[in-house]
Amino acid sequence: MDNNEFFKTVDSKPSHKKTKIGFFKGIFVPFVSGILGTALLIGLCINIPFVKDSIVDYLGVSTSSSETEKETSNKKDNSKKEQTTSVVNTDLISLEDYSGTGIYAANKVLPSIVGITVEYTVNTPYYGYSMQSAGTATGSGVIISEDGYILTNNHVVNTSSTSSYYQVSQANKVTVKLYNDENVYDAEIVGTDEATDLAVIKINKNNLPAAKLGDSDSIQVGEFSMAIGNPLGMESTVTAGIISASNRTITSDGREYTVIQTDAAINSGNSGGALINSKGEVIGINTLKLSGSGIEGIGFAIPINSTIDIYEQLISDGKVKRPYIGISGRDIDEQTAKQYKLVEGIYVVSVEQFSAAEKAGIKSYDVITEVDGTRVKNMDELNEIKNSHEIGDTLKLKVYRDDEYKDLEITLGEQP
Repeated sequence: MDNNEFFKTVDSKPSHKKTKIGFFKGIFVPFVSGILGTALLIGLCINIPFVKDSIVDYLGVSTSSSETEKETSNKKDNSKKEQTTSVVNTDLISLEDYSGTGIYAANKVLPSIVGITVEYTVNTPYYGYSMQSAGTATGSGVIISEDGYILTNNHVVNTSSTSSYYQVSQANKVTVKLYNDENVYDAEIVGTDEATDLAVIKINKNNLPAAKLGDSDSIQVGEFSMAIGNPLGMESTVTAGIISASNRTITSDGREYTVIQTDAAINSGNSGGALINSKGEVIGINTLKLSGSGIEGIGFAIPINSTIDIYEQLISDGKVKRPYIGISGRDIDEQTAKQYKLVEGIYVVSVEQFSAAEKAGIKSYDVITEVDGTRVKNMDELNEIKNSHEIGDTLKLKVYRDDEYKDLEITLGEQP
């Protein structure tokens, strides 16, 4: 066997093996690896939104309905999150803005708040004699007109009272101090109204900064409030808080008031000062506070809307004209009515001479049970209906007398 034949024989087998191995390594393995790699790449990229979208767009492949629904749901959730985030007002929790609000409101109203000093005489009994001494009291007021009219509380300028130990006269002298003004101005009492605890005084000065009045009917619980006045004689003191309650009914010295409640600090001397809102508008006249052990941050102000008619009448007439019936009465509840064989209502104790009640034929021992068709069981309900009418209006009354009911008509007079 020659050499050529040998090498052909020997070389032919290795040559055959190399062909098979070359095909597996060179073609099949790369092909399968390419498919697996492509599948893996697509699988990884499918969770990367922008890569996924590019692949889908390039290949023209649409996502399944479940994926589409999931994407839509995610978009809706994200949209809701964006909407929720967009309605959050971060300004409401900004301390800087809160501070700025307080500064703005205070500086706007401070020039309209005055300090009031009242001088009076105290008579003290002493072994059959009367010793006299001078006394002073301080309060606050709100300038309501450029020509010197000032709104304050009745109890600030009308402090007369009597007890077994002393007697306090009405004001002998009233003086006013203006904001950033060292001068002291004499004031005259224009009119007072004990029923609402309001009064108007006046100083002889023009071009005064009248306060801007707000709308106390639109206040909301929780909104910003600020009290400005002269507590304990400390002029132009500012305290802040919130509106704790609106239309709160309280009773003081036997009288019922509808007031604004605030936790802004109110102390002696704040009476007659202003309760203002974040715009620097007066929404109330500070009147009183609750004090005592365990009580803190409960002050009250007369709503400014309810003062307008009062101070306008005080300025024009020096008093407030109110409708008047002319009886003194006592409430009769169900138990008392059964005991005395009467009916629930207002038992007439006495009738004033020449009053509207006398003219209408109302008599002592009558029991008033209805007013203009409305059932009444106490004096408060009767007065509420009466005060909703004007002087000269006619009311229809139903009274119980001698075991039977009678209908009467009364023309309201003017309270003396």
